[in-house]
Amino acid sequence: MSVNQPKQSMLCPSCRRLMNRHEAACPYCGLRRPGSWWHNNPLMAALSDSAGVVTLIIAANVIMFVFSLLLSARNITHAFNNPFSFLSPSNQSLLLLGSTGTYPILRLHRLWSLIAANYLHGGLLHIVFNMMALRQIAPLVIQEYGAYRMLTIYTLGGVGGYLLSLLAGISFTIGASAAVCALMGAMLYYGKSRGGAYGQEVYRQIGRWALSLFVFGLLAPGINNWGHGGGIAAGALVGYLLGYREQRREGQGDKALGLCCLLTTALVLVYAVASSVIILVGG
Repeated sequence: MSVNQPKQSMLCPSCRRLMNRHEAACPYCGLRRPGSWWHNNPLMAALSDSAGVVTLIIAANVIMFVFSLLLSARNITHAFNNPFSFLSPSNQSLLLLGSTGTYPILRLHRLWSLIAANYLHGGLLHIVFNMMALRQIAPLVIQEYGAYRMLTIYTLGGVGGYLLSLLAGISFTIGASAAVCALMGAMLYYGKSRGGAYGQEVYRQIGRWALSLFVFGLLAPGINNWGHGGGIAAGALVGYLLGYREQRREGQGDKALGLCCLLTTALVLVYAVASSVIILVGG
């Protein structure tokens, strides 16, 4: 056999089982044209790996945080007086990049801020804590729901959290915590719905996290508890509507919806960055 002969086998991009790359459909999960470029490009490869999906979300948050600091161009020497404000972007830069609430939506008509606000943070500690929470819970959601459904829960749950925050009259709010809480809500639904020893343990563990978050929100100033509560409720609802893997396998509709959420988020963030630059240059 020639060493240059292309490999005939591959792992299915969906179920990760060994198959012939020239099959018209995966014999195990039914995925059509599993050997095509569409299923094997770098983005799809990243989405097929739980670590890749989480890294993608964290990278987007970090990029937006760094850009908000660049827009602020603030003197950070005040950090020695108040370490909790270390590397904190200005409210102006956050407003330009898509902070949400009654003012951005009702006055400026920025509905897209319901998505953008999930990728903005008010300081170094803010983003670090949120990304640590995301790294803890997102792999569990991916394990039980799948990567594409996790993206949908994260996106729609974050929007739902900030919609409740808007109805509660919160004027200015940011942070990934609404979307992270949506993941918690989805796992609360999963644990309660699945039952059994494992389901009950998941429900208890996530319930303790949610309770701790609620208590922290009551004690610490500036915490958007409406966004947290709305995120949990929205995540549970989306999790119920989508279903988890033990109820049904992640299908093409789930993938299409997840990719739509991913693409919409990417377009919103690109628009937020581009429009803020244009406003600042024009001003």
